[in-house]
Amino acid sequence: MNYTQLTSAIKGFAENDFPATVGSFTSAEQIARFVQLAEQRIYNMVQLPAIRKNVTGNMTSGNRFLTTPTDWLSTFSLAVINSANETSYLLNKDVNFIRESYPDTDAAFYAKPEYYAVFDDNTFILGPTPDASYATELHYFYYPTSIVTAGTTWLGTNFDSALLYGSLLEAALFMKSDADTMAVYKARYDDAMAELKQLGDGKNRQDAYRSGQVRYPVR
Repeated sequence: MNYTQLTSAIKGFAENDFPATVGSFTSAEQIARFVQLAEQRIYNMVQLPAIRKNVTGNMTSGNRFLTTPTDWLSTFSLAVINSANETSYLLNKDVNFIRESYPDTDAAFYAKPEYYAVFDDNTFILGPTPDASYATELHYFYYPTSIVTAGTTWLGTNFDSALLYGSLLEAALFMKSDADTMAVYKARYDDAMAELKQLGDGKNRQDAYRSGQVRYPVR
């Protein structure tokens, strides 16, 4: 389902064209907001491959700080790669731990970092301070481009039911729909999210060789 189809479905299910009124969002802006709120909710509830991103970069020798990507939200893993192309993963710690464990930032104490912490929303702090410009590999959580902007997305193509009913739930709140309507949308949304979680938090975390195929008792 692309964004044009999703917009039509929202209007059809809600039986509302969401006309603009004085001082409010336009119809297009209203629907876009419903969809974006639904996307945000879904991406924060299920660990999907579509929300994972990988970037490589470099530390700076003598600089204990490492800048995060502009779209970074949280970290899955941070690795350092030495000159022999050997990869080691840094352990996540608190800023206070790193400050106390590596209080001296003189060059004599520089070494390959073993720990990192979130210093602020733009920066990691490393411990110890790097003694070389090590390569880095960061796997992190981010919000993919919204279907409102992209037109098509992984979520819209593969799990349009979750996106549709999530958007309808937001639209129903906006319209102050009756409790029965809200309950129907919520039930359908919960069903879609249960299926999506089976994929993102279940099937994507195992394979048939190690875990075996899913089996249900036959009656």
